[in-house]
Amino acid sequence: MIIEMRTYKLKPGRRSEFLEIFRGKSMPAHADIGMKILGPFLSMEDPDTFFFMRGFPDLESREPMKAKFYEGELWKNELEQVLMPMIDKYDVVLVDDPIGLIRWA
Repeated sequence: MIIEMRTYKLKPGRRSEFLEIFRGKSMPAHADIGMKILGPFLSMEDPDTFFFMRGFPDLESREPMKAKFYEGELWKNELEQVLMPMIDKYDVVLVDDPIGLIRWA
């Protein structure tokens, strides 16, 4: 499994609002495509930061699955305009989980 380890630094005071939309709309859309989400995990040191992992079956499926999400109606017509202005910055680290240490529910 290929995993994106994602860190989001949001604009001050926006984390709760962002996570409500993320959990309610973005996570189900990811699941419909076949991507796995583990998290979100809230930073205990910074009230504007959270982390999550997004999993793909393999490297070859990553780009087509991402494209299906980011080129889809939900992202283009709703989530992009709402969520992107809340983000100060984000970082993505791509890792491989060759022996399946991460168990997805």
